[in-house]
Amino acid sequence: MRSPDSEALHAFHAAYDEVVAGHWPATTTWTDIPGPYGTTRVNSCGPEDAPPLILLPGGGATSTVWFAQAARLARTHRVHAVDLVGDPGRSTVGERPLRTAADLDAWLDGVLDALGAERTSLCGHSYGAWIALRYALHAPRRIARLVLVDPTLCFAGFHPGYLLHALPMLIRPTVGRTRAFLAWETGGAELDPAWTRLREAAVHVPTARPVTGPRPSSEALRGLDVPTLVLTAGRSRAHDPARVAAAAARLLPDAETRTLPDATHHSLPLHAPEAEELGRAVEDFLTAPARPAPPRPSGPPRRSRPGR
Repeated sequence: MRSPDSEALHAFHAAYDEVVAGHWPATTTWTDIPGPYGTTRVNSCGPEDAPPLILLPGGGATSTVWFAQAARLARTHRVHAVDLVGDPGRSTVGERPLRTAADLDAWLDGVLDALGAERTSLCGHSYGAWIALRYALHAPRRIARLVLVDPTLCFAGFHPGYLLHALPMLIRPTVGRTRAFLAWETGGAELDPAWTRLREAAVHVPTARPVTGPRPSSEALRGLDVPTLVLTAGRSRAHDPARVAAAAARLLPDAETRTLPDATHHSLPLHAPEAEELGRAVEDFLTAPARPAPPRPSGPPRRSRPGR
């Protein structure tokens, strides 16, 4: 990963700080957590003695993208929004690179330990949802409730057309390519101007290669005993939202699924009015009384092919 241009990095940090200062609650504080994989920036708000809630963004979005939900969720939780190491944001890479899903699990273990979150709710969008689901499979006893917002590569693959449109931006990111891709996927939705400036400034900030991996196996998903809410974007171009919801409902033993009909993959989680609907759904799920554990199926376990 090449060193960032100092002027470009300064512009990116200024845009980042503008979103936090202008859109997040005034009581928001930040913490830099050191670790072997790098230093992780966490933006936090809400009562310090409230149950913790970890928010993971999609790739390139930064933790600031949760601004439309932060104040609402901070009424009942201590919200910790995390910048992914190696991705645009205020986190920085360390001596040990993140190479595997096991590395991501170990990284998030360290973040939760530093925050004193022995048991937490966990919410992720897109790539952040993939990380969240993988972590819940790794450490289910640490997760009180799990929220997956239009999760990618968790229950279904990408639409080929989505990858085709994203390819130019991924190969050589520019402001114009990023702008065109988001306009295509969101149907031209007017995204928040301050966050848009941040997203466009991010193209000039070098990033590490993201950790990827296969979808979790059906067997693993059927064994995940964590209350889960899967929220899909009805107009998502990333994948087939109906297929995602159906697979989640079929495979997860304790899952609710809900579709936000007017949302697209990249209009979440920040575009109004879908942002309000998203925040309400997450809040209702996190604060609902605990349900009785679903009965375990009897008899020999079902055989399944990995990734289905």
